[in-house]
This record gives sequence, C-alpha cells and structure tokens, in this order.
Amino acid sequence: MPVSFQRVYLQSAGSFLPGEPVNNERMDDFIAPLNRLSQRIKRRILAENGIRERHYAIDAEGRTVFSNAQLAAGAIRDCLARGGVDLSTVSMLASGSSGGDALMPGFANMIQGELAAPPMETLSVHGICAAGVGAIQAAAQGIELGTHRSALAVASEMPSRLFKRSRFAARGYETDFDSHFLRWMLSDGAGALLLSDGAALAGGHGLRLKLKWVHQRAFSGDYPVCMQLGLTEDRERGHLDFGSWAEAEAAGALSLRQDIRLLPHLFDIGIHEYATLVKDGWVDPSRIDHFLCHYSSEKFIPVVEDLMTKAGLAIPRERWYSNLAWRGNTGAASILIMLSEFLQTRSLKPGEQIFCYVPESGRFMAAYMLLEVEAADAPPQRAAGPQGRAAPVAAAMEDEAIAPPHDPAAGPDGLRDLLTELAAIWHDYRSQVWRTPLVRKIRERRFAVPDYLNWMAQWVPQVREGSLWMREGAASLTGDYKALAALIDVHAGEEQNDFQILFDDYRKAGGTMSDIDQLRRNPGGEALNAYLHGLAATTDPIGLLGAIYIIEGTGQRIVPALLPLLKASLKLPPEVFRFLEYHGHNDEHHLDRWLMAVEMVMALDPDGRAPRQIVETARHTASLYLMQFQHITESR
Repeated sequence: MPVSFQRVYLQSAGSFLPGEPVNNERMDDFIAPLNRLSQRIKRRILAENGIRERHYAIDAEGRTVFSNAQLAAGAIRDCLARGGVDLSTVSMLASGSSGGDALMPGFANMIQGELAAPPMETLSVHGICAAGVGAIQAAAQGIELGTHRSALAVASEMPSRLFKRSRFAARGYETDFDSHFLRWMLSDGAGALLLSDGAALAGGHGLRLKLKWVHQRAFSGDYPVCMQLGLTEDRERGHLDFGSWAEAEAAGALSLRQDIRLLPHLFDIGIHEYATLVKDGWVDPSRIDHFLCHYSSEKFIPVVEDLMTKAGLAIPRERWYSNLAWRGNTGAASILIMLSEFLQTRSLKPGEQIFCYVPESGRFMAAYMLLEVEAADAPPQRAAGPQGRAAPVAAAMEDEAIAPPHDPAAGPDGLRDLLTELAAIWHDYRSQVWRTPLVRKIRERRFAVPDYLNWMAQWVPQVREGSLWMREGAASLTGDYKALAALIDVHAGEEQNDFQILFDDYRKAGGTMSDIDQLRRNPGGEALNAYLHGLAATTDPIGLLGAIYIIEGTGQRIVPALLPLLKASLKLPPEVFRFLEYHGHNDEHHLDRWLMAVEMVMALDPDGRAPRQIVETARHTASLYLMQFQHITESR
C-alpha cells in the first residue's frame, strides 16, 4: 500500500549537470570504444535509446572533474537558491544513489561534509534507479511525522568513472555484451528536492505542489540479478572474494552489467503494479495531466505504452514528459532532474496531477509518486488515500483492468473486469513460483542434469493429461455452449502429442525410464490432474478457461524466462530443450485463442455466472500448479 501524506509539499527543485553537453559523436573522447565490436554495439544502442546528449563529470583524459558528492552538492545549492531557502533551516538530508565516491561512510554524510552543512539527520539510500524515490519517501515521512519542518532529498550518479577505456585494460579491452551495453546508456548528474510542511511552490504564482503519496515495491525474491556491479559475469563471485582488486578487475567483477534479456519482465511487473494502484483507487488515469516516466531507452516507450493500453489504463502520449534525449539516463537522479526541469519549463494550474513512475532493473523494483497542484490559499486537505469510487469517479474507473498477463491483444471492453481479476491472480502466482525451491535453484545456477531429469520425469505425465481433460470438458458442454467445443478441440489437438516431445527431451538428456507409463506425477500434479478432470466431467465446465489461462500463461512467460538460465547451467545439447522452446514460442498464440473462447462464453452467458467460474478456477489452478512446482525438488 502506498505511503500517503497530508502535510508534505515540494517547495523547490534543482539539478546539476557537469560540464558541457556531450553529443553522440563526442562520446569517444570520454569513453572510447574498446574494440571493433564495441563500435557496432555503440551504433546499435544509440540508435535505439534516443539519447542525443549527456553530461560527464570526467574530462577527455579520464580525470575526475567533479566527485559524486560535488554533483549532489551542486544540485542542492541550485534547489535551495530556487526556493530562496538557507541550508541552515534544513534539518534532514536523505540521499539516493548506486554509489558514492567511497565505499564508506554513507553517501549522505559525504554530501553533508561537502556542503559544510550544520548538524542534521542523514540517511543514505543505496540502490539503483528507485533509490532517488526512496530518499524522497524518507524525507517526506520525516515531515509528515512532524520531526522536520523541511528536508532535502538528493540523488546523484557518476557512472562515467566505470566506463573509461583504461578500466578494461586488465581484460585486454575485451568484455561481454552486458558490460558493453551500459557504457553507451548511462551518464552523470544530480537532482534535489526541498520538501516542507507547506511552503509555496518555486516560481510562486500562488501555487503549491503537494506530495500525495509514494509507493515502492521490490520483487527481488522473484527474479535473478539484472543490473549489478561487484559480481563476476556468472554472478558466482563477489569482488571481495578475490585476493586483490587487480584480480577482481581482471575477472570482470568490477564491470557494471545489465542482463537485457530480463528487462521485459521489469515492465510487465511495473504495469501490473500500476494496475493495482488504479484498481485500489490510488490513481485515476483520466485525471493524470502529466506523466513523468523514467525509462532508460526510447525503445521502451512503446513497450510501456502498449502494456498500459492493454490494461485499459493508458495515459495519452501528449501528457508524457521526459528529458532523456538531452540529459541522458542518470539512474537514481533521473526522476529528480526530470521534475526539476519540468517545473522550470511548464505552467501548472490548480488541480493538475503529476504521476511519476520509476522502474529499477537491479533486482527489479517499481516506484511511483503522485503530486497535485493546489492554490496556495486552498484549505488543508484530508490525508491522501485511495480516491474511491464515488459517482464522479466511477465512470473514469470503468477501464481499470489489465489484459491477460501475456496476451498480445488488448482486452475487449466487455472483458475488462474479468481480465483485471485474472491479472491479480496471475501476478501473485508468478511471484510465488519464482520463489519456489526449484526456480531459486535455477536462478542461482545450482541446477544440475539430475535436477532437470527429475523435473521432466514428473512433468511428462502431467502434460500428457492436458488434451484429455480439455476434450472431456468439451464433451460436457451443452446447448449453445457446444459452439465452444470445436475451438477447444483444436487447442487439444495441437497439444495432444506435446508430452511425447517432452519425453523425448527427457530421454536425450539422459533419462533412464524407457516406459512412459512408469513416470509418475508428484502430489501437486496429482491434485491438479484430479481437480481438472473432476471439473471437466461437470455440465458446462466453463471455469476450465481459468485453468487454461494459468497453464498457458506459465508456458508463455515463466518457462521462456527459465530457459536461458537452464541452458547456462546445464551443459546439454539444444535438442533436449525442444519442449520448452516450443511453448515459449507458441503459447502466445494459444492465448489469442483463449481470448476468443472467453468472448464467445461471455456472449452466451445467460445468467452472468461465467466470469466468477473462470476466476475461481484460475485461482484454484494457480494454487495447485504452484503445489506442483513446490513438490518437484522434494520428490528426488
């Protein structure tokens, strides 16, 4: 649940961008390509990310011109000057960053020292992109509790020192793509916000900007590390595990990396969380006047927009604001720099809302903020909270929904309530699956060939039952619902031999069981099989569509995400992964057909009971499928 605020206002905002803007042609003067490959990577990445200019706190010789603490101090001075406030009146300083100039002490304390600031409360939030929002929330909570009248939140990043060509000399100027990638993505800069308990917005005009709430949620238990500094490429050793810094650098443990293959999951998570905020009444998309979205590349604009559109929760593009093209991606500082420039260049009116979204790829976080413009003489409002579903808002909330989690088609209007409930079930199920012992072992690269064989041996007999219960369910349809039987039979026909592909994979990987009938489901698989067959035997088992939603969603999203991790851990030939490859490519089309079936059912539903049946079956199937995942490692 978001942290809501009643008495926190943004009094002023400032930023500090070091040096003159560096265009794409001049980048080589600061972070020269390592080899011929990096030139091609550079061209490809710059063509996609849309960044035309950025700033570096190093000079062309690689010397540091500004430290990270100096960048932060510069942003604070700009912020205070714009607000007409003296530093001596501020009693709290919260900082957010992926790292200061020293490993210790805390970054906020180093900034305080750089400013020669008087005694105050300090807090250092260490993270990546969402760390800036963490600093804002901490400062706001200090004001809301009455501990402070005013507080500073600052975020600053200086990755350029990691990108100098000399950093890669120990590896012969060779490195992996994940390390190459970020050299052309990130840049330096700092942003600062001054929060207070009621002062006017910088620039005056009789306005003040209220911070209504902040929401952060981490999914670090669900996914592997995506962006990191300090681990080797395989994530097996940390930089402190080596005998010396030189050894760590030679092993690549001091290279900043991002696994871009995981990034689609980050936006999927972020939009699901956004949909939940809408569903619970914290944000109304129709009321958002300005959307400040932190994305690392313009390549992700259509990704975010498409997911929001599919969810029925889109914010028109003309309301989006970003300065990525001319300020670059400054990590944790980006949203603060963006807010500062936005407030300096836009005219605001009372009642306008500013919604901020920051996804973090380190180990996946999503952070959000909502601000609202008020007239300076407006009476105090009650504590911020869900905006409710009173009559004026009800019409705007009709679209609050999210399409099937991995369905490429936007959900039709008539299905949005159903799809919203299903998405919530999926979101919880996916999170729990990624925390099961099986998936944790895969993520941590402790998964061995015997583990794979054990999994396949239990999965084969479960997959074998899929087409059987589907056909049984189709045969149980009566009346007008019989029209649905043909669609289900097509689907069952496509999957009836899938178990054989999986069994062949099992045998080629070294499985010793030659008789497929000797393979046994684990207790979770037995329970799921009994449930689905029992439901299929009832009259008009429409709820089975909920089961298909979960099962096909697993094949289309979870399995493809595990596949590269499995391949990295298991030194097995590609042909032993045919089943996993097939489902990753085809289940998306299966979900298209699933949506057609749901539309058909809704058109035929005489008493309005179908949505509840589908939702309840999806919930039960998710629970039983999760049980199947949990029992796999217990059955060896």
